[in-house]
Amino acid sequence: MPVYRSVVFDCDSTLSALEGIEELAVEHRREVESLTDAAMRGEVVLDEVYGRRLELIRPDRDAVAGLVPRYIEGLVADAAETVAALAAAGVDVRVVSGGLLPAVLRLGRHLGLPDEAVAAVDVMFDDLGEFAGYDASSPAARAGGKAEVIRRWKQSPAGLGEPVMFVGDGATDLEARPAVDLFVAYAGVIARPQVVEAAPVVIRSPSLAPVLTLALGPDRPEHEPHARLYDLGRSLISEGWVEWK
Repeated sequence: MPVYRSVVFDCDSTLSALEGIEELAVEHRREVESLTDAAMRGEVVLDEVYGRRLELIRPDRDAVAGLVPRYIEGLVADAAETVAALAAAGVDVRVVSGGLLPAVLRLGRHLGLPDEAVAAVDVMFDDLGEFAGYDASSPAARAGGKAEVIRRWKQSPAGLGEPVMFVGDGATDLEARPAVDLFVAYAGVIARPQVVEAAPVVIRSPSLAPVLTLALGPDRPEHEPHARLYDLGRSLISEGWVEWK
């Protein structure tokens, strides 16, 4: 059995190097980046900035759809392979994101995940495809929401296999720590000091391969491509790319 029966990933700056809402910002990019960074550092709660960012951007349906290829092009090294190897080992892989559901959902499908394994913030459009608001009731749009999503998953009929590992980069990810068994800060895209300092495990490598090794423990996969990825993760750990506190 894997050491961790479930691995939950954040999306932006974790599975993909992209920050989706910032990519949509265009002329408001500097202001939106500042708001996002403040929330991800934990300086302001997400509730205060989420709607504000979307009201500035007002992304239409085509703009949100256009995020999908950029999410895929921006996938972190070995992200897709790590998700596939985890799933092949019987690990329940899920994504919880403060990003926009139409785009994050399609990234999840690209990674082979069922729709019910992805949680993000839905966005609405009018008949012309123009921005018509977002789902303000979504847990992922507010502080502490990712922990709430994980608890809901655990209580659902399908359940969520335990122990659970969570991998993310921001303060909203760190908030999920009480709901999981291990929080891993992924600092391979951006290292946020407050998150790195508080995390019991930090991955600094540009590759997500160490997640596979951590999740499976001593259980090296038999399938050769997955075994090579597992070995890469083990090498990165031995080379000091992974820190334990």
